[in-house]
Amino acid sequence: MAAAAGFGSNTYRNGAAPHRSSLKADGKSLAANPSFKSSSSGAASSSSASSSFKSRSLQFRKSSPAALGGANGAAKDSGGVLGRVRVAVRLRPRNAEELAADADFADCVELQPELKRLKLRKNNWDTDTYEFDEVFTEAASQKRVYEVVAKPVVESVLEGYNGTDSAARGIMVRAMEDILGDISLETDSLSVSYLQLYMETIQDLLDPSNDNISIVEDPKTGDVSVPGASLVEVRDQQSFLELLRIGEAHRFAANTKLNTESSRSHAILMVNVKRHLKEKDPVLTMENGSNSHSAKTFKAPIIRKGKLVVVDLAGSERIDKSGSEGHTLEEAKSINLSLSALGKCINALAENSAHVPVRDSKLTRLLRDSFGGTARTSLVITIGPSPRHRGETMSTIMFGQRAMKVENMLKLKEEFDYKSLSRRLELQLDKLIAEHERQQKASDDEIERIHAESEIQIAETERKYADALEKERMKYQKEYMESIKKIEEQLVGDQRKHDSDSATVAHNDSYSNGEVSSISALEEVANLKKLLEKETILKNAAEEELTNHKRQLYQSKLMEASATSEILKLRKLLEDESRQKEKLEGDIALLQSQLFQLSFDADERRRQLDRAGSGNDPNDLDCLTSQVKNPQLSDSENGEKASVAKLFEQVGLHKILSLLEADDADVRIHAVKVVANLAAEEANQQKIVEAGGLMSLLNLLRSSDDETIHRVAAGAIANLAMNETNQELIMAQGGIRLLSTTAANAGDPQTLRMVAGAIANLCGNDKLQIMLRGEGGIKALLGMVHCGHPDVLAQVARGIANFAKCESRSSAQGTKTGRSLLIEDGALPWIVQNANNEASAIRRHIELALCHLAQHEVNVKDMISGGALWELVRISRDCSREDIRTLAHRSLASSSTFKAELRRLRMDY
Repeated sequence: MAAAAGFGSNTYRNGAAPHRSSLKADGKSLAANPSFKSSSSGAASSSSASSSFKSRSLQFRKSSPAALGGANGAAKDSGGVLGRVRVAVRLRPRNAEELAADADFADCVELQPELKRLKLRKNNWDTDTYEFDEVFTEAASQKRVYEVVAKPVVESVLEGYNGTDSAARGIMVRAMEDILGDISLETDSLSVSYLQLYMETIQDLLDPSNDNISIVEDPKTGDVSVPGASLVEVRDQQSFLELLRIGEAHRFAANTKLNTESSRSHAILMVNVKRHLKEKDPVLTMENGSNSHSAKTFKAPIIRKGKLVVVDLAGSERIDKSGSEGHTLEEAKSINLSLSALGKCINALAENSAHVPVRDSKLTRLLRDSFGGTARTSLVITIGPSPRHRGETMSTIMFGQRAMKVENMLKLKEEFDYKSLSRRLELQLDKLIAEHERQQKASDDEIERIHAESEIQIAETERKYADALEKERMKYQKEYMESIKKIEEQLVGDQRKHDSDSATVAHNDSYSNGEVSSISALEEVANLKKLLEKETILKNAAEEELTNHKRQLYQSKLMEASATSEILKLRKLLEDESRQKEKLEGDIALLQSQLFQLSFDADERRRQLDRAGSGNDPNDLDCLTSQVKNPQLSDSENGEKASVAKLFEQVGLHKILSLLEADDADVRIHAVKVVANLAAEEANQQKIVEAGGLMSLLNLLRSSDDETIHRVAAGAIANLAMNETNQELIMAQGGIRLLSTTAANAGDPQTLRMVAGAIANLCGNDKLQIMLRGEGGIKALLGMVHCGHPDVLAQVARGIANFAKCESRSSAQGTKTGRSLLIEDGALPWIVQNANNEASAIRRHIELALCHLAQHEVNVKDMISGGALWELVRISRDCSREDIRTLAHRSLASSSTFKAELRRLRMDY
């Protein structure tokens, strides 16, 4: 968090006008934040995370052409803008003592507020003229001073820059009113700390028992903080006023000749503000036309953090005027020393000196950011009109003139709120899953309803057709029975008629009787034929009606088949919904990978910025972790500021490791990069191993064909291999064989460098020597030298040096006998060949390996026959490192065989 620094004048309180002396600028307020540093073009003051006070200097410029707010407060570029330290001068009225003693003398100062300058009388004829950014008369009100000097700075900080403020109580109160009026307490936070610097010790004014707080400096950014101080959240103006009252009650003060309430300490008020920038919420959209899902990229919300540090400086004292003695004298000395140190820093910055004595006092350490740093700084220096104090007035004016030459570099610092983004993504995923489940349930219910209705319709149709068939059958059966009955009745009637006719003509001739009987029989036959034809017609009609019913039944069955087809379609629709669900789950995984990529890119940008500031040596063999974390782990240089550690806390290690087994190759690549970054931190290594991360990385080497995955996974394993326990686990799980296979198949020098670095770390374990050699570790190292890349050769040389050192230690302890395994595996020729390599990293490790091999008599003959003796002599004479020269000389002197060979060759060592 950045902060603002400010000098202000507060030489009198509650209307009194006690005299305060010189360097304090007769004033007491300086708001500051850490990071005093010198710049070639003046010093730079930036508003990093200072969200407490954001700059609205444009508005200030409208009200005052010579605004103390300085440069435009709207710059967004990371390079920052220059902002000179602005200085205003204020004339205090004469106090009662001065009115009585100097009544006959004119003021030594003449103000010209409209021209923003003043004249200092040297004598009755000569004056010196000085210009400032603002000049206030003794009649200027506290409100006027705040509006012109402090308010633009407060507004500047609220816009995103560090700012400087005056420290009079009234100005503090007005500044807090503006801050509370500008921020939203629902989304933003505001907290304060109140300290005093007394006798070079920092004490908490809100907790007097906390009386020795240390200053902590960030080694990377140079930011200064006081983590031991109380931090109290402020919700309203009344609570802030109560905190001020408590702090002022605990501040040290004493009675001197110049002031009845002379402050004996510098007071520091720190105001911390955290603000969220408002942006439109991203949404997740669906494209229903093609049943595909697409997710818009989520952007993390932006947070601006700020810290305004307001310092109320105690006044410097001339002992002969203040009359201090005893403990009060010691307090005065401490005050004067700290203010003197501040003046030296201002002088050095004004003159662009190469050295700024920041560490001479805790005061200057606290104010590093105010002068030559990243804060927008303004001073209000207060001078007195009395000619008796012309020396102090002159000193104060010159101090202000020098301060106006200091330039700061104002920068806007923002960071991304990945925790908020993660919560938003989780809520969006929950909504999508709930919506999908709702749609799935509605679809299942609809299918069930259609199926039930189809079953009911089929059953009803079958029942109706069965009833209709039964009715037709009963109808035709009834008609048939009625027809048979009529025929029988007619036959009976005809029979009776025939009998009657036979009785009537009984007396006729037999011939006549026979003829009549024959005619009746023919008529009866004709009637029977007619009845038979009628019955045939009825039968045919019944059969036709039966055929119609069968046709209707067939159509009913076709409808049933159609309903079955509809059910099949619904089942297919259900299957489509299942596929959509699977695709949605894939989209969810994609969102997670996007979140990982955002975090990884942000962390990559942070490391690039760190390297830009400090630089890296690619041949430094003591920084393998830094090499693993460097750009070869990233295929893109576009990133945003973030921390993988934050993502680790928010997402969880198990979720990250689960993505190492994802089907999508890009997801696996991003996941293994995140794991590699986490493995670079020692605090995360044990967690990764316990969660199965080591086994997952080895499985990636075994199963993946992707060169990028091999490179990053090998780098992560190299980081984990720095721990002795992890080394044994890697060996037990076949890590050496996998690394050897990876090296044999790799074509990228960076992949070989990572593999060689991992094996080199394993070579440094005494317990694993035999196992490592047995599984081909040494031969794998030697096999990588064909690459010829200096970085790869440096790692191979480091591994051989580690192995030789462990062998030397084991031989000295009596746990190993016989020739070196390096010599047995044929490493000596390459060692001798590269003993005088041009690359210092390779040469240094080879020289160490030769010295360790030479310490044991059993290796001496092989080394002599292999030409290593000449290299040992050269090392003992010409090596740039004294410890290696000493080791080589001791190795030659301790071997009788070496000494005999040297005598034979007539060589000195």
